[in-house]
Amino acid sequence: MLDPSADEICSWSNSVTQFMADYLGDLRDRGVYRHMVSRAIRKRLDPALPIDGSDFDELLKFFREAIVPFSRQNAHPRMFGYVQSPGTPLGAFADLLASTLNANLTVWRSAPAPVELERLTIDWIRQILGFKAEAGGLFVSGGSMANLAALAAARQTKYDSSGRLRIYASTETHFSISKAAALLGIGRENVRLVAVDERFKIRVDDLVAKITADLEAGYLPFCVVANAGTVNTGAVDPLAEIREIADRFQLWMHVDGSYGAFAVLAESAKKLFAGIERADSIALDPHKWLYLPVDVGCVIYREPEIARAAFAHEAEYTRIIGQQADEAFAFWDYGPELSRRFRALKVWMLLKGVGLDYLGEAIESNLACARHLESMVRASNDFEMVAPIELSIFCFRHVPAQLRNGSPQAIDAFNERLLIALQRDGSSYLSNATLGGRFALRGCVLNYRTTLRDMELLLDDLRRVARSLAAFA
Repeated sequence: MLDPSADEICSWSNSVTQFMADYLGDLRDRGVYRHMVSRAIRKRLDPALPIDGSDFDELLKFFREAIVPFSRQNAHPRMFGYVQSPGTPLGAFADLLASTLNANLTVWRSAPAPVELERLTIDWIRQILGFKAEAGGLFVSGGSMANLAALAAARQTKYDSSGRLRIYASTETHFSISKAAALLGIGRENVRLVAVDERFKIRVDDLVAKITADLEAGYLPFCVVANAGTVNTGAVDPLAEIREIADRFQLWMHVDGSYGAFAVLAESAKKLFAGIERADSIALDPHKWLYLPVDVGCVIYREPEIARAAFAHEAEYTRIIGQQADEAFAFWDYGPELSRRFRALKVWMLLKGVGLDYLGEAIESNLACARHLESMVRASNDFEMVAPIELSIFCFRHVPAQLRNGSPQAIDAFNERLLIALQRDGSSYLSNATLGGRFALRGCVLNYRTTLRDMELLLDDLRRVARSLAAFA
């Protein structure tokens, strides 16, 4: 099993690709989710330490029968929960190729061609965002790591060891910002949460007021975080205005675009991202709106040398000897990781194989699906929107006739029960959000397979499941 023959490798790959074709071919016939409990899954797992090996067919059979049916089917066109990409067959093959080569992208000498491919692909993303040619970055595991790397770079601009550094972010900002602040020693308590407006965008007046108050109190503001698509509602903060405020107070401007930034490829959404190219750093996830399988996140720095000052570290066992400047390039100088897999290959293969025009059309289709859901909700007498739609996230609630005059608490409780019942039903999958203190059903269209008809089926599923709840009430 460790060193199979060429014939064995071909046999294994044929079995795997046949499974892959069958799985994706009947995806719509599968439930998105199957209600299960941890104990039942553990009973299917052999806990004995494996002394003797198993043949490949047995391993694949176990995966097919014990793993796939008891997993959430993230590629399903009605998987609307969280911010979940479906993955792509091209990305899956790229991961296989990357694992076969097993390149470790630490420095140029370790993986010359893969390093050059990553630098090229990062430059393509730079161009997509409109950053200047001097910008650079690297691929990381995801948005949380990208946010951590960006804040570490930001901290280089204003050093303070007395606990006075302050970060500013809206109340809708992802928790990874506060987590990064804690890990970097800045402290969660020094992340100042700024109020949002009725569209869940940061209020620039409150941002200015909080910065001013902190300066008067002796704190040291150093970074403002803007959102290019919040995780709750998809709101895009006013990026150009935030840049002006950052300049006025000499702050690093970081944009968390993990979910939404690649929507800049969609013509109808492009204007929302005006000013993103002026950010000092941006986090974005190809494993979200480039539809790729996890994991691959990305961080772009407007001035990479500031990041290098944060991450570069010399050690004899990593000293680069006998290389010209270009070949002495080291990714470990720009991020926290030393060992790094060849994540760039799947991003390069997707961009090169699919092309920006087709990706833009796919994203436009996702945006249209969300808007279609909104139009159906507004035209109905039993659903209501909870937040305006900006990108492809939609927040709403079901208010059947018997609850029309009910209390907010009763409506929230009903929708919470409805969400659980819908997830267990398996035909469609939503997650949840709390907005303005109220419970909301929340979905996100992030799948090139999703159609307008799927949005109609979602409302049908909700009505059907709601009737069953009423029947058993």
